[in-house]
Amino acid sequence: MTVQYSELIQPERVHGSLYTDPSIFAEELERIWYRTWVCVGHVSEVARPGDYVRKNVAAQDVIMTRSADGEVGLLLNRCAHRGNLVCEDRRGNSSSFRCPYHGWTYRNTGELLGYPYNQGYGGKNKLELGLGRVPRVDIYQGFVFASFAAEGPTLKEHLGAAAGELDRLARLSPEGEVELTAGWLRHRAKANWKLLVENETDGYHPQFVHGSVFSVTGSPIGALYSDKSTAVTRDLGGGHSENDLRPEFRRAARPMGWFGTSEARVPDYVAKMRALHGEQAEEILIEGAPHVMVFPNLFIAEISVFTIQPTAVDETVQNVTAVQLKGAPEMNRRLLSQCVGSVGPAGMLLADDSEMYERNQRGMAARRPEWLDIRRGVGRERIDENGFRIGAANDETGMRGFWAHYRGLMEEGAAQ
Repeated sequence: MTVQYSELIQPERVHGSLYTDPSIFAEELERIWYRTWVCVGHVSEVARPGDYVRKNVAAQDVIMTRSADGEVGLLLNRCAHRGNLVCEDRRGNSSSFRCPYHGWTYRNTGELLGYPYNQGYGGKNKLELGLGRVPRVDIYQGFVFASFAAEGPTLKEHLGAAAGELDRLARLSPEGEVELTAGWLRHRAKANWKLLVENETDGYHPQFVHGSVFSVTGSPIGALYSDKSTAVTRDLGGGHSENDLRPEFRRAARPMGWFGTSEARVPDYVAKMRALHGEQAEEILIEGAPHVMVFPNLFIAEISVFTIQPTAVDETVQNVTAVQLKGAPEMNRRLLSQCVGSVGPAGMLLADDSEMYERNQRGMAARRPEWLDIRRGVGRERIDENGFRIGAANDETGMRGFWAHYRGLMEEGAAQ
């Protein structure tokens, strides 16, 4: 039966089956995850020639490599002979991969180097086989993106206004580069991937879900999403959205206040930034890092970077690591510490969110009501000076933007 997405996705509500129906999940893999641009990782994870690290695009096991000439590539982890995994380790350094089943060996750019007992194939160099490659790979501010579609929008077109948020993150480095070298944690949640994406720029939940954490730690984060906040939620188009907290940070006008600290605690970092940027440094140090969800799977939460990997209609893996800023060791120690404290194995914020994701998924097993409401703030949205739709800090403007883009992709895929 053909799914009519126009009936399931309406301007102010979405149907619960979108989170629970295995056939819809299967269509999402084909029409979104294996067609649009998906963030895989970061070039800093394969810094040297021969470096490799295993990644995933939904169910696809992918090896991110750096070749001898420095090019970053994405290979599918599947032997061309009998389909065995050719790479077992999560990361390492090697110029080749050898299948453990029958010894077929491939260069780290995918070419078949050799196969044992080659007379069975008529001799050496007789097979025109190799590892599968992701058709399109592109990089922006060091973030590596993959698209399984041979043709389609460029990465720059896909990112649109979200590219500016990646620029904001990079400019916090005294050398203008982000590094993701602190290692990744993997959190598995029994919940549909869209529940996680919706939550990332949902400013309505922090005061309730994280209220106990804010109370114990004295964190000012909750106030950023209150009804009195001047922060906004912005639909950046293309399914991307952000919680723009800069209006609150500008009002406080306190360098490093976005990070919950003061310039006196990170003097070397602040001095480097002022030396590099001059008068503009004050704006950068006050406004801080973005809180942006890049469709469909890259989430930057100021100090942490997440990639979202759907593994089943009701299961998702979140990969998370600390933002590290090149040339800022003083800041990096604090970024790592705060990241682990909030979203690490014993972190408080991610544990709160994961509990909500799984409760949502279990709740949707109930037959009534069938719909999820996303109307919050629809009557007070407005268009900002750059033409983007914005709502209050705790409105569901970002969710509505996500669903509009999702519907377009799913209907477009059905028409092809």
